Amino acid sequence: MLVQRVTELMGDAVTPCATGDAIESAGTPGGALRTRAMVKIQEGCNQVCAYCIVPKVRGRERSIPPEDLVAQVRALEGQGFRVFTGTQLGSYGFDIPGASLERLLEAVLDKTTIPRIRVSSLQAQEIGEGLLSLWDDSRLCPHFHLPLQSGSDSVLRRMRRRYTAEGYAQAVELVRSRVTGASITTDVLTGFPGETEEEFHETYTFCREMAFSDMHVFPYSVRPGTSAAHYGDAVDPVTKGRRVDMLLDLAGRHSADFRRSLLGQVRPVLWEERVKDADGWLWSGLTDNYARVHAKGDRQLGNSITATRLIEERGTALFGEPVLK
Repeated sequence: MLVQRVTELMGDAVTPCATGDAIESAGTPGGALRTRAMVKIQEGCNQVCAYCIVPKVRGRERSIPPEDLVAQVRALEGQGFRVFTGTQLGSYGFDIPGASLERLLEAVLDKTTIPRIRVSSLQAQEIGEGLLSLWDDSRLCPHFHLPLQSGSDSVLRRMRRRYTAEGYAQAVELVRSRVTGASITTDVLTGFPGETEEEFHETYTFCREMAFSDMHVFPYSVRPGTSAAHYGDAVDPVTKGRRVDMLLDLAGRHSADFRRSLLGQVRPVLWEERVKDADGWLWSGLTDNYARVHAKGDRQLGNSITATRLIEERGTALFGEPVLK
């Protein structure tokens, strides 16, 4: 994702917002191939987490009327696939009588024919049976990005996050029990002011137990204007770097486990672009549950969804064979 790549380049200069709300686009050599349209349904944030500047720069939460969003999706219907974005998607509609994220998704599924919808990010406390029941429709991608930030309750309290580690684990369990084949990705922020070795160990152990499909790991950096900028007990850069490396190593191992668990399956893949490797040009795309797949083929696959048999792991991607009729 874009924010992860920028963080790799800038190191401690970047800290993510509370939601991990960064959505990637796709292209091909020599020109853009539009495979995803980003539909912003909500803006602003009321959470005011201790480390996050978003409420000051984006303001308080406000929702776009659902009828406007349905019209927008209809207008874009033949031009790509939809990713719903926002700062706090789960609280969508609180300022519009009768509106909610659940009702918005119901309306889009009922009134449009788009084949794939991905919800960019949800908070653990927003996960419930009613919302998850919508994933019975295969057009909703079984991929859930649930920002964690810390697996230590004491750190979560200092961050002013609105859940506990236990509550987060219950949300993960509910998703996995309710949505077949779901992948769960997350954001983790380490080196928060005052984070002790014991607290870091709690986070590391929690992440190991959750076995996320992928983790975006960030070192804490000071954001002027936030509460945390005034906290003492800064974690030294060497310790912070060691903790980041440990979490990244764990993330890599769990991502590999997730990819291997998909081998032998046939999953729908949205083909985005052509990439070149040692074997020549390959198509590259994403499964519904957010695994990167490459495939050979002279047939034009761009911006199409095909059933694809996943047969081999190659580096950080899978190699597949489209099941073409």
